[in-house]
Amino acid sequence: MDNAGALALWKLVIADAVRTEGPDLSARQAAILLTVQLDEGPHTVRGLAASLNLGKPAVTRALDTLEGLGFVRRRRDEADRRNVLIERTARGLAFLAAFADRIQVCERALREKPPLQMPATPPAEHVAAFGSSHRDAAA
Repeated sequence: MDNAGALALWKLVIADAVRTEGPDLSARQAAILLTVQLDEGPHTVRGLAASLNLGKPAVTRALDTLEGLGFVRRRRDEADRRNVLIERTARGLAFLAAFADRIQVCERALREKPPLQMPATPPAEHVAAFGSSHRDAAA
């Protein structure tokens, strides 16, 4: 899939997701949910922060939302009561399964009607400048 196709698929999936019933997860929340559901555990706030290169407070806030939705569960580690483990839930897995179905439906729709060509890729220095200005603004 080329860049135009990838972006068109992302657009279709996200547009469909925000039109349907259910939670509207941020990119950070989605990344954490996918990590917990798809990567082998045990998961901790510290481990999730390290694997996703995020701050622990940002992970904790995202987990608060995800736990409120029933998509993950926190549990004290019985071996070391200082640790809190982040666990998968059936509800979180069901949400991701439905999202995967949505991606497949949108991908089939794109095959039937391919996107327009993207403009030429911007010069590397523009991409690098965007990345650094974006990181500076987030700090």
